Amino acid sequence: MLQYWRLELQASLDASSAAVHEFRIPPKALVGLHSYCPVHFDVFHAVLVDVSVHICLLRSYTPEKRSSDPRKENLAARHFDARNQAGASRDEVTLIKALLTARDILLEEFQNLSKAIDQSFDFTDFMSRIDDTKYIGVLMPSKMDNVKGEVSRQGKPQNGLERTNSGDRLHQSKTGSHMSHCFHSLGDQLLYLWSTFLKFHRANKTKIIEHLREGWAKDRRAEWSIWMVYSKVEMPHHYINSGSDEPPNLAIRRSAVHKRVSSLWKLSDDPAQIAAMRAELHRRSILQMRINNRCIQDLHIFRDPSRSPIVIIERVMNAPRRSISENSYLRHFDMIDAIGKDSGPSSVAVDKLSGSMPERSGRILKIVVFVHGFQGHHLDLRLVRNQWLLIDPKIEFLMSEVNEEKTSGDFREMGLRLAQEVISFVKKKMDKASRYGSLQDIKISFVGHSIGNVIIRTALAESIMEPYHRHLYTYVSISGPHLGYLYSSNSLFNSGLWLLKKLKGTQCIHQLTFTDDPDLQNTFFYRLCKQKTLNNFKNIILFSSPQDGYVPYHSARIETCQAASMDNSRKGKLFLDMLNDCLDQIRALSSEQRVFMRCDVNFDTSAYGKNLNTIIGRAAHIEFLESDIFARFIMWSFPELFR
Repeated sequence: MLQYWRLELQASLDASSAAVHEFRIPPKALVGLHSYCPVHFDVFHAVLVDVSVHICLLRSYTPEKRSSDPRKENLAARHFDARNQAGASRDEVTLIKALLTARDILLEEFQNLSKAIDQSFDFTDFMSRIDDTKYIGVLMPSKMDNVKGEVSRQGKPQNGLERTNSGDRLHQSKTGSHMSHCFHSLGDQLLYLWSTFLKFHRANKTKIIEHLREGWAKDRRAEWSIWMVYSKVEMPHHYINSGSDEPPNLAIRRSAVHKRVSSLWKLSDDPAQIAAMRAELHRRSILQMRINNRCIQDLHIFRDPSRSPIVIIERVMNAPRRSISENSYLRHFDMIDAIGKDSGPSSVAVDKLSGSMPERSGRILKIVVFVHGFQGHHLDLRLVRNQWLLIDPKIEFLMSEVNEEKTSGDFREMGLRLAQEVISFVKKKMDKASRYGSLQDIKISFVGHSIGNVIIRTALAESIMEPYHRHLYTYVSISGPHLGYLYSSNSLFNSGLWLLKKLKGTQCIHQLTFTDDPDLQNTFFYRLCKQKTLNNFKNIILFSSPQDGYVPYHSARIETCQAASMDNSRKGKLFLDMLNDCLDQIRALSSEQRVFMRCDVNFDTSAYGKNLNTIIGRAAHIEFLESDIFARFIMWSFPELFR
């Protein structure tokens, strides 16, 4: 019976898949490496392993292959003797150089680590015993003849360290030669340093890993910049709009400008095509690079560097927000901020909500809410969550479940359910944190995929969420249709939306396509853009992809599009109203610091081939959930936005 159980267990293990994370050590790192490496398994097991990797070349030689033919063996021996009589070979000189480099790297890293963790280690005695002048004759060809026949001192090596390995064939062959002494001396120095380093590492492993982790994060920012293209743009003060509420003369002038701007659009000026071409050119340039740095290479990225996504980062420089007199809500918001600076009742109420104490001491409760998209699963964004946890392991995260299997209904109902779920989660974490001391502040961040972003904004528009607005921190939108589908150029996808509306009567699709009310000004999306759902976030990051056919490119980026700019009808005017309202929320007040970035992610979809998913643009839309490389690039390049 036991044997049968073992066979069953082995069969189940063979049938099941295992999580694998592969790394590669480039040749340059084989001489010496001291690095932190987070090994994260997620596909099947959510496990993080902190690994400290240390490599040092201690001894190296190429063993002679024994031949079955005695004549060949004697010939090889005579060749070996002739080579030693002629002096050091090129391989042996290279090995001496490698051993010297390995010793210097190990010693330098030893000194850096001891200094970084404030644990001094005395290297005076060791340094006093090192005499590199004995290697000059080996390393300099002009002095090769001078060292021929020189016999090294017998006994212990010069540094007084006891030899621990005498099985080296090269050492056995020429024990008394100068070359043999060089190998012995360097090997003993390295073995002594290595054993001492291991003891030091075991005694201070926590501090050393923390120090190496900081260096790893810094190196990743520089290394992963290979796949990133940076640019800065000015946010327009106000997109041109010839609304009927303006004076006649002003409306005529703006209408003329609007027509002139529209006439400048060309088919080749399509932002999605320009972004795709720019990414493709950058991808081709990566093929010409030779990446051989002294770092551990994650094969998810380095197996084929040309396959990794190209991320075009557009840092939008904020223009001044429009006059407060144009918006009564902004005036009211500024009054609340002004009251909050005083020690009035509003300030006390907010302090009571956040659990903070007057002395401004205590921990900061950091909460991140992840919201899935249409017909999605609450674990869809787990890869982004895991990267966030790597950056800040102390965050509390909520993978929203309340709208699972309910994403076909009204956005207002989904938003209310999310708001209630978030408030319940925040209060639970506040109560738990208060048992361990006071709270200094609360930071609430949101990450949404696809229509999950619409649900997030709808939840933030709920009155029950208003007390939490001041605690909003970072908002990450992954392919979110913030301006709906008023202008969508994907005819195949539009046909699918039409079928969903006709056959299933999906309410959220009606709202996305502005068919939920005959009057566009009464539609859900137009009213949502009037709600101030984005203006309280400190950081706003919009991910988009020109390959994503499920969400209009301009809608994910919150910017104008060619079709809207050429549309002089009421539809075009209302679209620009929505766009201006959204951008007004993103613009920071003069007293605020806000980060606003648009990140274009260009996936390598060549592996998918030509199929329905790639034709309709679904492949790129889903790739946001199945790949975390784009998230790694952004999150480790701008870690301050996620801490």
